[in-house]
Order: sequence, then structure tokens, then C-alpha cells
Amino acid sequence: MHVTVMPAESLDLLAVKPDGVYLDCTTGLGGHTRLIAERLTTGFVIANDRDPQSLAMARENTAELAHRICFHYGGFGSLAEAVSQAGFAKVDGLLADLGVSRFQLTEPSRGFSFQQDGPLDMRMDPTRGETADDLVNHSNEKTLADLIYQFGEERRARRIARAIVRARPLRSTLHLADVVERAVPRTGRLHPATKTFMALRMAVNDEPGELRRLLEVGPGLLNGGGRMVVISFMSIDDREVKEKFRALGREGRAVILTKHPLVPSEEECARNPASRSARLRAVELK
Repeated sequence: MHVTVMPAESLDLLAVKPDGVYLDCTTGLGGHTRLIAERLTTGFVIANDRDPQSLAMARENTAELAHRICFHYGGFGSLAEAVSQAGFAKVDGLLADLGVSRFQLTEPSRGFSFQQDGPLDMRMDPTRGETADDLVNHSNEKTLADLIYQFGEERRARRIARAIVRARPLRSTLHLADVVERAVPRTGRLHPATKTFMALRMAVNDEPGELRRLLEVGPGLLNGGGRMVVISFMSIDDREVKEKFRALGREGRAVILTKHPLVPSEEECARNPASRSARLRAVELK
């Protein structure tokens, strides 16, 4: 089961008011959504996600709080729609956890991981868009190398892309992982295919574009004094969040609440190793 990352820090920085309206942009299995809803009396949570399977599970996991939650299916580009459909103009707080859920990573049919064999899918929304299979079996070698280098920050991207093209057709997650490992043998603790899988997932789901949409739309959805809290797991994402928040500060639109990103406690990292790379930043809109 997915473990909610930095729950206390997230809720403290959101400064949840009992009668406030909050937007959980990435409800996942409903962890943060539940924590917010439990602090409300007359307030409301809008729970958004672009993974319909996760959204259905979040509904089940928060069923007893259904009178405080409105669910919305869509990407970050539809957040304004999520707020208006719930009957509000703006919200008092916005939270986004940019991590991949443990459910997505451990469900073989989703194809996110090479821990078990599965189809080369990797879509957050399995009902639409191209798959990892489309990318690895039909992209040209340069395109593959560029995306593995850019999104995965993988220095051996050219060698990996060449091996993928030569091994076509790639049939499954374990097949792809094996091809990568043969091309660039293991040198440390990290499996050689880790960065390639991350890069493909980011490309399939247009994660950089989604983050840009979140950072463009999010501040405009907040009431004065409203707070925006973002948890990143990759340095490339954390840099983008940092720059956007700094720009809001320079423009006089917001006060930065986290001079440096907050990180999980040693206790949380021991309890939930997947939280180790989390970085939390927050701003308050003026």
C-alpha cells in the first residue's frame, strides 16, 4: 500500500482551516486528501488525479469522508475546471505530490517497473496516449538517446538507445531491463535500467509539460493568503519548482515559506525508504 510522504510537514504548511477549500492535485490513493478532510468541519477537498484506477481506489479509501470530498479526473491542465465544477472560484490551499505511487510501481500490468514482468505501458492514464512500447519500438535512435539523456540524466544514453534499437521488438519490462543491463553493466547499487525506465515514464506522461502546467495554473487558483505546497522527487522537478516560486517572490505575488526545501526525517526515511528523495517547497500567495 502507498505510504503518504511528509504528511505532517505538508499539512502544517497548508495551514488547513476547518472551513477552507483545498485542492489535492495528485490524490493518488487518497492519503493527503484524507488528512486534509479530517481537519475540516465545513470545508471541502477537491481530489484530482489523471489515473482513473487510483482515483477509484481513493474513493474507497476515503468513503467515510465523502461529504467533504469532490473527485475530479484529469491532468494539471484541467485543475481550473476541477475547481469550478466543484462550485468554487478559488481555493485556500493547493498540494501536489509529484511522486509515482507504490500501487503504480508494484502493479505489473501498469509496466512502470522491472521488478516484475509486465507490458511496456507506463501511462499514468492507461486509457489514452502513447505507451513506452510505442517509444522503444518505433522511435529513432537519436530520439531515444536524447530523451534518456535529458529526462533520465543518463550519461550512457547513446549506448543504451543503440542497444534498444538493435534488440527490437522489445516485448516486456524485463526484456527491456535485460537489454539495458547487457549494454551498460551494473557498476553500483542502482540497476542500470533505472534511469532509462524513469526517462521513458516521464516522456510517456509528458511529466515536464504537466509540471509546467501546474506551476502556471496553480498560483492563479489560490485566494489571497492561500498556500501552494509541492513535493518533488527528482532534482529536475525541484529546480523548476524552486525557480517558479522565486519568480513569484520577485514579482511580489507570493512569500516563500521554505527558504530551503524540507526533507523527510530520518525516522520517515527508515519507515518509508521511498521518501528519501522527497523535497518539499511552499509559498503563500499575497
